[in-house]
Amino acid sequence: MALRLALVGLGKIARDEHLPAIAGDPRFDLIATVDPHAKLDGVVAYRDLAALIAAGGVDAVAICTPPAVRHALAREAIGAGLHVLLEKPPAATVATAHELAALASAHGVSAFAAWHSRAAGGVAAAAAWLEHRHVGSVRIEWREDIRRWHPGQDWILERDGFGVFDPAINAFSILTALIPGAISVEAAMLTMPANREAPVAADIALRCADGVPVQVGLDFLQTGAQTWTIAFATDAGEGMLVDGGTRFVDPDGAVASDLGGEYPRLYARFADLIESGASEVDARPLALVEDVLRAGIRQTGDPFTF
Repeated sequence: MALRLALVGLGKIARDEHLPAIAGDPRFDLIATVDPHAKLDGVVAYRDLAALIAAGGVDAVAICTPPAVRHALAREAIGAGLHVLLEKPPAATVATAHELAALASAHGVSAFAAWHSRAAGGVAAAAAWLEHRHVGSVRIEWREDIRRWHPGQDWILERDGFGVFDPAINAFSILTALIPGAISVEAAMLTMPANREAPVAADIALRCADGVPVQVGLDFLQTGAQTWTIAFATDAGEGMLVDGGTRFVDPDGAVASDLGGEYPRLYARFADLIESGASEVDARPLALVEDVLRAGIRQTGDPFTF
């Protein structure tokens, strides 16, 4: 029997990625949505989670709201005995992410922090290529146009909106999956628009547990070509993840990719976790963002408007 799923939050990511993935997985049946401002034709709609829970008949929820409200919604859902998939980041802070994992265990349900970029088509190939190579340094370039990818989404530049780290946490999720051990912040310069509370650019120096340096360049105001790359300089040459991890290119120019799709893989993983009675809430990418924001020097940039 398919798991009865409700989608909480009907923004761009929910419509572009979650809905097709759910429709393509026979283990899930989308029976409801929760959003005070939007609905889907042919699907029962609720204005809030409490109404959904009161109606009953649901097994799991996928929470696709802005990060600031995910924790409260997830607590409510878990407390009602529902399995929970959390869009990235799983919460606004590491402490609240860990709390959700503990709460899910206490209530006997599955919680899944869905780091979608880890499921990108080139990441597994990069992991296999790196397994027997010595990494000397890593370079991350994550530069995109907020007006193109997040049009009018003012929440993303509010205090708990993460700013440029909303996309950049995807790079950190890949980095923490591929590089073992702790990663520390050595220096960071954050550019804050004069009229906003979250950064739109950052230059960061990280250091891995084995001493490998990681240079990070982030920009939320990039026009023209968009850049999402992670380059690994090794004793066998440079391997590079491009297009957000979609493809891996080795030093000989050979390309490895899997076009199966990030979100279908996430929902397959969510179903597996529910079946096995397990949870997966990795807060390491979020912890790295917290450390950068805490350690970073802030400089004021031009005011930003959409």
